[in-house]
Amino acid sequence: MIKPGDIAIVGAAESERIGRVPDISAFGLAADAALRALDDAGLRLSDVDGFAAAMLQPHHLCHYLGVQARWVDGTHVGGCSYMLHVRHAAAALAAGLCDVVLVVHGESGRSRVGAPGWRVGPDSLVGQYEYPYGAASPPTTFTLPVLRFLEERGLGPEHLAQVVVAQRRWARDNPRAERREQVTVEDVLAAPMVSYPFTRDMICPLTDGGGALVLVRADRLASLEPRHAPVFLLGAGEATETALVSQMDDLTSFGAFRRSSADAFRDAGLRPDDIDHVMIYDAFAHLPLYGLEDCGFVERGAAGDFVADGHTSPGGRLPVNTNGGGLCYTHTGMYGMFAIQESVRQLRGTAAAQVTGVSVGFVQGVGGMFGAAGALILGNAAR
Repeated sequence: MIKPGDIAIVGAAESERIGRVPDISAFGLAADAALRALDDAGLRLSDVDGFAAAMLQPHHLCHYLGVQARWVDGTHVGGCSYMLHVRHAAAALAAGLCDVVLVVHGESGRSRVGAPGWRVGPDSLVGQYEYPYGAASPPTTFTLPVLRFLEERGLGPEHLAQVVVAQRRWARDNPRAERREQVTVEDVLAAPMVSYPFTRDMICPLTDGGGALVLVRADRLASLEPRHAPVFLLGAGEATETALVSQMDDLTSFGAFRRSSADAFRDAGLRPDDIDHVMIYDAFAHLPLYGLEDCGFVERGAAGDFVADGHTSPGGRLPVNTNGGGLCYTHTGMYGMFAIQESVRQLRGTAAAQVTGVSVGFVQGVGGMFGAAGALILGNAAR
């Protein structure tokens, strides 16, 4: 097990432009973010000997950037892949397999410039057992668990709308956020229906963008001159459940959320009460409700009222998705990198909607439709 504080994030950056970027390819967005993260770390491409990427082939990106890597990770389990990359990179660094790891994301989700296609063929599990019944896209696939979740807890679509309202309050102060207009619960419920119970505002926008992280062993910090104070990895976890939403053990609770977060808390020697700031992957408005409960921040059945009562909003006792989240900030198709970026900014004290006194942050990601999960606990001091 990696000791808390042994690994540091010394560089973190997003591409210069996010949102609508029709003139830059997915590779270009990834490269822009990578160069910016290395500049943030005070390092050069020639210093990089470890490399991780998802969807975009890591060896293709290495060639594109001119990186000669001796450790490579191409783990691709959807939007939480980057949480797993950080965990894997930490293990590789601790084992001495490499010295400087660059974790890169670039995706032209909206403009589709040089973007690999998402294809689920008839030979896949989903293609055989869910597509024939109409579960052929995220909005039509997530409906099964969310309707059961709401029914069991005595909640309604208005509680999904409350998640959107809370995150728009954060997005208001973020000039890079895709959706900044302030809305009411009534506005969200009145938006065009996509697939019941999801209205348009309960589903993330589709955007273009990139992001990158630079990781090193903490014992190398004395020889580096990064632009910002390092952020330390305190704990991490990863888990899988099922590619088939219809086969979840419990439609109202995501086992991979529970297991990955439990491992992260165990590694860090911390509890949910020790966390100052939370990022929960939110391609859809129900995901923060699952995350709050499954990761132990509230009791089972309490998440809906917790959000509605303002506890995750600005001024609340548990700031959640402070960049606006995938629902309001940006969502290129795989959002996990941007959740990590916001956690790093909050710990550095450089976020657009900065929360006072953040010293420990928690980041939870989901891959696919409840298929995989990754959790990170980050701190601005080694423990």
